[in-house]
Amino acid sequence: MNKALPLTFAGLFVLFAALQYNDPDPQVWVPIYGFAAMACVMAYARIGKVWFFGLMALIYAVAAAYQWPPAFEGFLLNEIGMKTVNIELARESGGLLICALAMGAMGWVVNRAKKVIT
Repeated sequence: MNKALPLTFAGLFVLFAALQYNDPDPQVWVPIYGFAAMACVMAYARIGKVWFFGLMALIYAVAAAYQWPPAFEGFLLNEIGMKTVNIELARESGGLLICALAMGAMGWVVNRAKKVIT
């Protein structure tokens, strides 16, 4: 599982980045998800440090909190497109939260691998 988790998240983040092609601001979101995908590949290759993934989890979590909408109207996952600004902000915040959780998981994977090696 330690090898499958980083690859699964890397694939998920590449998909997230690819789905930004019709977003009004892909120049912001493609690098956000692309960096998360690269970090997952780093965790897979065991070249990242635990503190790096912890810092990235913190940055993504702070960004998710900052992006949270003033009035939560849901995510409306059964519809495509932005219905309101609050729904778009909630979706963006949710994506950042997924990144934060994944970075925490990557830190756990790398930490566990280092314990097994030593």
